[in-house]
Amino acid sequence: IRMARISLVDCPNSLPGIPLSVLSVPMENKYKCQQCLQVLRRPVQAQCGHRFCVHCFKQLTSSGPKPCEACRQEEIYEEPISILNSNEAFPDNAAGREIASLPARCLNQSCNWTGSIKEYEADHEGRCEFERIQCEACQNSILRREKDRHNERECEARTLNCKYCKVTFNFKEIKAHDEICVKFPLQCKDCGKKKIPREKFNDHIKTCAKSKSACPFSEVGCKSVIENGKLNDHEHSSTVEHLRLLLPMVLSVARTREEASGPGEWQEDCGLGLYRAPGEGALGAADPNVFVAGSPQVSALENIVCVLNREVERSSVTLEAFSHQHRLDQEKIENLSNKVRQLERTLTMRDLQLSETEQLVRELQFCTYDGIFVWKIYDFSRRRQDAVAGRTPAMFSPAFYSSKYGYKMCLRLYLNGDGTGRGTHLSLFFVIMRGKCDALLKWPFSQKVTLMLLDQNNREHIIDAFRPDVTSTSFQKPISEMNIASGCPLFCPLAKLAGKSPYLREDTIFIKAIVDLTGL
Repeated sequence: IRMARISLVDCPNSLPGIPLSVLSVPMENKYKCQQCLQVLRRPVQAQCGHRFCVHCFKQLTSSGPKPCEACRQEEIYEEPISILNSNEAFPDNAAGREIASLPARCLNQSCNWTGSIKEYEADHEGRCEFERIQCEACQNSILRREKDRHNERECEARTLNCKYCKVTFNFKEIKAHDEICVKFPLQCKDCGKKKIPREKFNDHIKTCAKSKSACPFSEVGCKSVIENGKLNDHEHSSTVEHLRLLLPMVLSVARTREEASGPGEWQEDCGLGLYRAPGEGALGAADPNVFVAGSPQVSALENIVCVLNREVERSSVTLEAFSHQHRLDQEKIENLSNKVRQLERTLTMRDLQLSETEQLVRELQFCTYDGIFVWKIYDFSRRRQDAVAGRTPAMFSPAFYSSKYGYKMCLRLYLNGDGTGRGTHLSLFFVIMRGKCDALLKWPFSQKVTLMLLDQNNREHIIDAFRPDVTSTSFQKPISEMNIASGCPLFCPLAKLAGKSPYLREDTIFIKAIVDLTGL
């Protein structure tokens, strides 16, 4: 008779233990994780008998086997039993069901929710409307039920779409965006026209008939400011005034040229008075390297500088807009990344719930309450290879009962044998498990047990039966999830399963257990 050794089945991502204060009744020590000291979540039992959350146990053994600190504290440390190893533990479904039925309450202030631990994990944890959560944008603490209103109306870091250009931006930057939005509507102060997009406003000013600008002769003293539509009328009506303003400048230019050239003479050239110095040819103009204020050269340079200034200003505005758009794009990418992470967490929780539901369905599918159990084992070849390689030396059957409120039992099978049958026989054992109604049953367990490997031709079944040794601990009232197994190490020679065996068809075998209910 040997203790069960079960490889820990790969579990989906899980969470640490449930906070103690969630329980609405005092917690029994058997429901406490030995690592996080909280209520067990998806419990597993190590070979030493201590229980851990699957999350905590995977963390403990992630870097290899570790000694059990609980065994040391209880001064029962014994190697190799007290070594925590992921290959020497199994999901403690019985404890999980007991914990799932415990009464629970919500920890959040003002929330009156109550129910069971199972309902708390499945329906309330992470969903309570009174839970305080952190806004991903502004980092403020808010109630979950106020999240939508906060995101839409109150969050200082919320994003909005500009109603003019449809660009996404941060709420705090709404005023700065309005100052550079190319679609923002402006109003012409001259003609009163409204809703002119900023990107087209300069073009409108140039063509607006009501827009006013300085007279082209303002550089020589004209003070008039004229509407664009009346500029031609002004030039025609003010010709004499403009010539009078030009006369002093022309005379000043002539004096400057005379002083610079010295004695000479003026000559007529095509009707224009041009000065010709002694010994020089005719000069059509002043020295090209000499620029006089108000000259066409200076005006041309001034116009070029104005154009360049406008281009620099326009480029600066465009660069600022692109920089702002880049920041908005980065924020949008970050928001999308946060949503992806949130969806991944939600998917993980759904996987956990689905796994629990599948486990419950499997148990209900195979459970019987009349002391008779037929165990169908498919993929026999692959499972036996795993047993030979030591990956899964033994496997457990689903639980079955002698009656609705009777003994809880299961079978343990070594496909490559155990003990004296290792490598030559199938070894089959009978296990008494802890049930909910053990206090009402007669102990020690003394009912006759018959184990059978069924001939699928219904001719010659392999049968072994035994009556329990009432002095053995295997048949006393369980104090842990299951007692030490007892049964037949030499149950069936492996040779009988070779070739076209009637016991192995379509890579499947059937094992039957019958518990004699006489006297119960």
